[in-house]
Amino acid sequence: MSEQKSYIRWFNELTLDDIPLVGGKNASLGEMYRELIPQGINIPNGFAVTAEGYHYMLDEANAWPELHKALDDFDADDLADLAQRARKAREIIYAASIPDLLEKQIVGAYHQLQQQYGDTLSLAVRSSATAEDLPTASFAGQQDTFLNIRGERALLEACKRCFASLFTDRAIHYRIDQGFDHFKLGLSIGIMKMVRSDLNASGVMFSLDTESGFNDVVFITGAYGLGENVVQGAVDPDEFYVHKPTFEQGFRAVLKRTLGAKKIKMVYSEGRTREPTQNIVTSEEERSRFCINDQDVLTLADYAIKIEKHYSGKAGQPRPMDMEWAKDGVDGLLYIVQARPETVVSQRNSMIMENYVLKDKRAPIVTGHAVGSKIATGNARIIEHLGQLSDFKPGDVLVADITTPDWEPVMKIASAIVTNRGGRTCHAAIIARELGVPAVIGCENATTAIQNNTPVTVSCAEGDAGKVYGGLLDFELKTTDLSGLKRPKTKIMLNIGNPELAFKTSFLPNDGVGLARMEFIIAEYIKAHPLALIHPERVQDAGVLDQLKQLTCTYEKPEDFFIERLSEGVATIAAAFYPKPVIVRMTDFKTNEYAALLGGRDFEFDEANPMIGFRGASRYIHPAYAEGFALECAAMKRVRDDMGLSNVILMIPFCRRVQEAELVLEAMAKLGLKRGENGLQIYVMCEIPNNVIQIDAFAQVFDGFSIGSNDLTQLTLGVDRDSAIVANDFDERDLGVKEMIRLAVTGAHRNHKHIGLCGQAPSDYPDMAEFLVELGIDSISLNPDSVLQTTQTILATEQRLTGL
Repeated sequence: MSEQKSYIRWFNELTLDDIPLVGGKNASLGEMYRELIPQGINIPNGFAVTAEGYHYMLDEANAWPELHKALDDFDADDLADLAQRARKAREIIYAASIPDLLEKQIVGAYHQLQQQYGDTLSLAVRSSATAEDLPTASFAGQQDTFLNIRGERALLEACKRCFASLFTDRAIHYRIDQGFDHFKLGLSIGIMKMVRSDLNASGVMFSLDTESGFNDVVFITGAYGLGENVVQGAVDPDEFYVHKPTFEQGFRAVLKRTLGAKKIKMVYSEGRTREPTQNIVTSEEERSRFCINDQDVLTLADYAIKIEKHYSGKAGQPRPMDMEWAKDGVDGLLYIVQARPETVVSQRNSMIMENYVLKDKRAPIVTGHAVGSKIATGNARIIEHLGQLSDFKPGDVLVADITTPDWEPVMKIASAIVTNRGGRTCHAAIIARELGVPAVIGCENATTAIQNNTPVTVSCAEGDAGKVYGGLLDFELKTTDLSGLKRPKTKIMLNIGNPELAFKTSFLPNDGVGLARMEFIIAEYIKAHPLALIHPERVQDAGVLDQLKQLTCTYEKPEDFFIERLSEGVATIAAAFYPKPVIVRMTDFKTNEYAALLGGRDFEFDEANPMIGFRGASRYIHPAYAEGFALECAAMKRVRDDMGLSNVILMIPFCRRVQEAELVLEAMAKLGLKRGENGLQIYVMCEIPNNVIQIDAFAQVFDGFSIGSNDLTQLTLGVDRDSAIVANDFDERDLGVKEMIRLAVTGAHRNHKHIGLCGQAPSDYPDMAEFLVELGIDSISLNPDSVLQTTQTILATEQRLTGL
């Protein structure tokens, strides 16, 4: 019977229903080849050697008794014994000859593929286990992949090595952890056209944010050369985000991008070594630019959205996807070479919120990419090679240059993972998420800067940057069940300045963002004074001038750097809360704060009291800053008009007089931000007594108000809030301040305008929150760490007022 049986299935013959026959990877490739090529997605052609072929080979070699002898009844946590048994199992499989029938079918299919692609065809030979890429278990990197395979002999050798890799140490250990039977599984092999990304770029992408689980973005990583370096974590890749809802409305813009180091790239060896691939160092020019352009990013986003929709439809429920892509340097096309369900972040219970807070502050030893949002402590254990794994103790912090799947037995007992190399989609990151441990990836100097066998704290709770601190620092975990939390009538909005926290913060119960501050974005991501970018010839310090040139070297004009960075920072916050309103305050630096930016001292005045000096609206229309304000407006126009984030409401701070307001709005209209066009609303901060006294007049030129209780208190009481000497006199709960707030609320409502409060007071004082609810304020904007507690206060107040 076996002579009549075919052990080959072409991709166009396969669907997701064929997982038992060809494994998850090959079934998914077949599904995409059949269903998604008509939607414009490029999938390289190929064929699968079925899992029946694997069983047939071992049947013919009578290998099963020996395999049972090697693998039955042993302790998987005894790493030395595991390694010995795994090696024996691989030797048994490798020693089994590929039967003539199976060999003939593999070679015949290879020749058919050559007819399609030509004699220059090289192959990717990938394993596809029958329990792989399932919705609840990824088996990521458990078996081996062989690239740039050419010729019959090399192909058959790769197939044997693929079959044997079903019994690597890590694969055996992982199956035991997941409860899979070694002998009920089979291994299929995928043999497909090799996309020539060695001449271009490749990477990994997800149809959600891998850290927060935020589902409205496509997250793309990429580096030069073959994709194994990105998957393995050997490089720090470029990162890109695309916002799905606005993309589907027709807006074509990259939401956010981060340049990776990309120090090496994997290319074909072309006979120079015995291995078919090798890593070479990238040039300085390659490192300084992104590996793909914006059009490529948008094409990949389109692929990801279509793939997610297709798989979600097949599953009957939302199905976030994990995909590998490659750009061919010969034909210039982008290909999807793998897609599987994302199995970690999407499985979380979004109703249970965990918030880790670091209570001690000190300088970190190293920083890198944060994976997850947890904090952990333990003894740092530097591991440089597999032979040291036996020294690793449960609860240690694994510190390594890079991890491979062979390290997974110790990764599962680590309290945290720290690596020199890698990005947020590499092997170490994927396994850390699956295990639920924090990881700091791509630190560059972790193995040299961290002292072996010393206590450390690993924090991934401070945004995109993960940090490793010396010593065991104090932290706390707050867990909240959001499922039963009622929503008050008073709108609960958030104060947020750091775009890195936006996706995670969006899961808090909220009605949008009441205050998005530009200052953090400028200070952290731009670092330069806008006028220093427009007029570098006026910068006196040669060292500062060099830093400015370094910041902007990849941009046609330095101003473009400012516009892109600011727009991406604001857009990330706006996308996180879309379509809810996001109120973005134009810059409110004081002169001393502006002077602290790169080049700032050449453009700022010395003021005795900057707190009530050249700040806010007065700067925007003054010749000394008008060009800088124009850059701010260009960035906001890009966010709303080009990126499609029309939920952004702009807000003018520290606007002293109505005439000043009119001049600012006139300037904004000339710069393309006209109130009312494309639904643009412009609010004003109500923080100067004159804003309250003349609220009827201000209401004629603005769409809404946001009370800044800090400045309103300062100017009502005549207390400089930066002065430690009179700090005790600063109190938002003073009766005079509360009367000012009452007049502001009643005045705004008299004019049918929205009014909220975005100051610190309700976050700090429950009685202020009660007072605001009693006034009937429309919204209260809170710091994220006080949202849940203050919401409960607001609900109780509303119940008391209604008598329920």
